[in-house]
Amino acid sequence: MSESDEEKEGLTSVVEGGKGIQVIRASGTHRGWNGIRYKTGMSAKNVNASKLSMNVATIPPGGTAYAHIHVDFELMLYILEGKVRHAYGPGLRETIDNEAGDFIFIEPGVPHEVYNRSETEPVRAVVARSDASEWENIVPYDPGSDPAD
Repeated sequence: MSESDEEKEGLTSVVEGGKGIQVIRASGTHRGWNGIRYKTGMSAKNVNASKLSMNVATIPPGGTAYAHIHVDFELMLYILEGKVRHAYGPGLRETIDNEAGDFIFIEPGVPHEVYNRSETEPVRAVVARSDASEWENIVPYDPGSDPAD
């Protein structure tokens, strides 16, 4: 997934500092991927990160982050507001519900799909990845591709 030069410029123009500490102050929500909106966070695209990225994701009311797999990186979430359901595992047959205040860890290679359980309120979560490239190492997942147990 390549980004335009204009988008890359937007990612770097909000970064302050240097010489070991870089800062983004109260960035706006404007980037999108797979049904999710993101604040401009930190990644290899705009700071000197080599092993992690971090931002804040918003899933709109009734929204879904469609089935996908994180290839070779871990992900941690902290739910700031809202309620989500993760369908996960082979065929997305397992589910777990989470809400504001919950921490979530997703292992590399685990297929999952995320649903906002509210039709009126957004979900907001801090997202930290052990991958400095953000979502380039995420692949779509077809739940019909896994045979039933």
